[in-house]
Amino acid sequence: MIEVESNKILSLTITIILALAFIEKPSSLTVTSDVRYRLPAWNPPCGLTESIELLCFLVFVVDVSVKSYLIGWEEFWKNKWLMAYILTLIVSLTDWIVSLSFLCAEDVRIRRILRPFFLLQNSSMMKKTLKSINSTLPEMASVVLLLAVHLSLFTMFAMLLFARTKLFAKFSFFCVFLSSNTGIPGHSLDGQQDKEWVGYFRNLPDSLTSLLVLLTTANNPDVMIPAYSKNRAYSIFFILFTVLGNLFLMNLLTAIIYNQFRGYLLKSVQSSLFRRRLGIRAAFEVLSSLKETPANAQQSYVSVGALLQVLQKVEMDCRCKQAITRSLKMCSCDQLSATQFQKLFEELDKDAIKQHPPSPEYQSNFMQKMQFAFGHAYFGYLGNVVALANIISICVVLVMDADKQPSERDDFFLGAINCFFILYYLLEMLLKILALGLKRYLSYPSNRFDGLLTVILLVLEIATFAVYGFPHPGWRPEFMGLLSLWDMVRLVNMLIVFRFLRIIPNMKFMALVVTTLLDLVKNLRAFAGILVVVFYAFAITGIMLFKGAVVPLGNISAVNTTYDNGTLQCGTYEQLEYWPNNFDDFAAAVVTLWDVMVVNNWQVFLEAFSRYSSPWAKIYFVVWWLISSVIWVNLFVALLLENFIHKWDRRCHREPLSDIEYQRTVELMFRDVLEEPTEEELMEKLHQHPHLQLCR
Repeated sequence: MIEVESNKILSLTITIILALAFIEKPSSLTVTSDVRYRLPAWNPPCGLTESIELLCFLVFVVDVSVKSYLIGWEEFWKNKWLMAYILTLIVSLTDWIVSLSFLCAEDVRIRRILRPFFLLQNSSMMKKTLKSINSTLPEMASVVLLLAVHLSLFTMFAMLLFARTKLFAKFSFFCVFLSSNTGIPGHSLDGQQDKEWVGYFRNLPDSLTSLLVLLTTANNPDVMIPAYSKNRAYSIFFILFTVLGNLFLMNLLTAIIYNQFRGYLLKSVQSSLFRRRLGIRAAFEVLSSLKETPANAQQSYVSVGALLQVLQKVEMDCRCKQAITRSLKMCSCDQLSATQFQKLFEELDKDAIKQHPPSPEYQSNFMQKMQFAFGHAYFGYLGNVVALANIISICVVLVMDADKQPSERDDFFLGAINCFFILYYLLEMLLKILALGLKRYLSYPSNRFDGLLTVILLVLEIATFAVYGFPHPGWRPEFMGLLSLWDMVRLVNMLIVFRFLRIIPNMKFMALVVTTLLDLVKNLRAFAGILVVVFYAFAITGIMLFKGAVVPLGNISAVNTTYDNGTLQCGTYEQLEYWPNNFDDFAAAVVTLWDVMVVNNWQVFLEAFSRYSSPWAKIYFVVWWLISSVIWVNLFVALLLENFIHKWDRRCHREPLSDIEYQRTVELMFRDVLEEPTEEELMEKLHQHPHLQLCR
């Protein structure tokens, strides 16, 4: 109980210290991050966030002290994570003191970059994930090196191919000939060569950047157009580069990450199974030592009564505890051998089975027929058809009113059909509750989702009628209350569209995909934690490097910006109005990093921040792209494939049961390929344990 509460306190402390980045200077407490419209943010007074930070540090000091005391001085020096924990706290507290001495006016705060470490060290699964990523680095490095060679070679080819030189004599003669026969000026074709050179291959950094961005297809086909306009043969160069780099090498990297990480994850799960079996065997040995065993006894036994007493005191999942207790009460023997004890606790490895409550039993023949009709799957299919008809009617009305001014729009038809469909949804929900019973109805997640949205829609519709009256021709009342009529109608329609997701459980393959994603959310939180750590560290670093670098056009004289005839160049940061994407506060930095990770138009950020700050800024964004888009996204794809393949195999070999829902864990993904540890391995490990003295 104490351990659970301490973990909750530690998790809350980590959440608080990480959330401080949103209110610390520079604060994210503004409506917009657009540098043109952003008002001065409220920054907390010096000492406010520092006091909260100090309290968090004190919690961490207590945590590391207790952990160091429990494992002992000898084990402490072997634990690199604890030593790094203490070192991080020392550096953070030192930086905290320096910050107060400068009255919180310093721009660089090292401790902010170190904060994600507290999240990392508190999760054993995140540590395993980080270790698994580290184990795949040699293989990933080989492919990244191959990508670098590929990029370097094609960069040199591009600089030679698109150099700013006069064309060869034969090609010049061809241009003159083409000009004299077609009327096209020869210098216009010559100019395309210069456009390619000026725009993309002017020097080595620009050439590397252009082809690196092309590797992600973000600037395709823009990078190719000037040369392609001159000669269609130039397209071969860009197509060959994209095929080799993007289709072969990048997908090869995904395959390597999948193969290496799957092997490590399997090994990690195997180790987890061994530790679980070892813990169960250690519990058996401790319980058996409480009872005197004859000297000539060949094996030890555990009393069933003693085990039941221990189960009443120990904290365990209720489902597992009930299953083990039920098995013990059904057992005819008074003592359990090691094999029986182990088999008893195999309940921990089984799928969690959730059985739905039974339907109510009606005595009336009419009610039984009602129950059969409205509890049948076809009634649910009818509801899906009605929901689809509702979506189609909304689409028709929106298409018809798309070009109308708000003053010309008549909301009568849309309000009338919404009223009709919401009444049907309410009737459908009540009939299902009548057929299934309230408890059974709520036991299905799809019904809870459906019912919640139906109630919200009903409340909104009643509120609309109360404020604006019932729908009638020319139903366009003036704005009243917090929302106008059109806002209320739009909100209702958005919820209706969202409600259409109810069809997912009725479509086998779509349901499989959705449950796979839900499994990832539930069981692979460690990977999201790794992403949070990386996002946090890079966001803080970006604030230190680029805070205040982007200035609005009104202050454009402060930066070195070039315009063509006073107009903004197409495709630039300014022309695309990317002003909200900056590093002036933590929230804006996180969104900017997300936009770069998606790699759509990320060359705009490379060009803008290298122009506003320094050409070396490209290194920051390229490193972020490698870590987030190349490594983490490929890692996520690999785990998604692994989860989907195992779930698909299990679905193919298991008949669907309507009244039973299966839940699974990461260990169950590999249950069919795991090896059970032998008796000798377990006893050898137990005899080596420093704190467990076995009598035999």
